[in-house]
Amino acid sequence: MIKPTPNPPETASVSPYESIDSKKLHEAADRALDHYLCPPGSTPPPRKIRGMYAVTADNKTEELLVDASETLASAKTLAQNIASLLPVSQRHALAGIAQLIMLGELAVNRALDNLQLPG
Repeated sequence: MIKPTPNPPETASVSPYESIDSKKLHEAADRALDHYLCPPGSTPPPRKIRGMYAVTADNKTEELLVDASETLASAKTLAQNIASLLPVSQRHALAGIAQLIMLGELAVNRALDNLQLPG
């Protein structure tokens, strides 16, 4: 039996540097990107290193209260949406939890309203 392909089959190289011209083209593309994205002599703006869910000492009170308010609003909405899918006996319990969440949200919003921001 004769096989129609060699053993193992030949594969094409996937290197972007097939020839010297492709290497020059790649370097030119890098220079163009560097020119437009990071001009020479400038430094990229420093990134603010902060964990998404980390509560650290440098968090401002206003930021913490806003985040707490949004989190409580989301939890209230989730509880209300899930309550509508449950049987009546369980719906009342989850609706009560949603109301407690709403009361917490109101307290956080009142604290935000009373917060004295530096002038």
